[in-house]
Amino acid sequence: MALFAIGDLHFSTGSDKPMDIFSGWQDYVERLCESWRAQVSPEDTVVVAGDISWGMTLSQALPDFCLIDSLPGKKILLKGNHDYWWTSRRKMEECFAQNRLRTLRILHNNSYEEEGAAICGTRGWMLEEATAHDHKIAAREEGRLRASLESAKGCGAEPIVFLHYPPVYLGAVSGAMIDVMHDYGVRRCYYGHLHGSACKNAVEGSFRGIDFSLISADHLDFRLKKL
Repeated sequence: MALFAIGDLHFSTGSDKPMDIFSGWQDYVERLCESWRAQVSPEDTVVVAGDISWGMTLSQALPDFCLIDSLPGKKILLKGNHDYWWTSRRKMEECFAQNRLRTLRILHNNSYEEEGAAICGTRGWMLEEATAHDHKIAAREEGRLRASLESAKGCGAEPIVFLHYPPVYLGAVSGAMIDVMHDYGVRRCYYGHLHGSACKNAVEGSFRGIDFSLISADHLDFRLKKL
């Protein structure tokens, strides 16, 4: 059994939002699914770090959920900034159950113990916290990360954090998010959101005692990252 991660699938099988208009994204769904099937076994776990589907509602995103469910492994999904279909955890889990999607789970104020690790995380927020509204959302995301890590406390497994937004980028640092990770002894953090030329400025490797890795799909050349 193994643990994999990837972010920013940007599937749009149930909506008209093709990503292959962007350089490097040609035939990305076929490429990603082919790599996924080659890398992952049914016993493995895959964490998908946000921007999963372009569907605006659960019903519009359902074809993308079905595609992800058909791929090997258990999947843990967290919210990205473009996941407009995201609603309450109860409603999403009801949608999965009603449609017999048995391999999909939601990461939201909770955690999962898989492959010897405690899977924790939240969406995060953009580093340009310029307004009172931004500060409010950032504080809420910090609370969600803390709740996720707290739920894993005492399980004995290494806590690994997954975010959608990068907590550090181009000199801007979400100090509060990093402080929360330090409080719970987190040593590894994986994040997405960055694409194209922005990936060149991604922080990868050790920063303030935490090892950071960018896992957006195009950055990984549409292959999953094995942890």
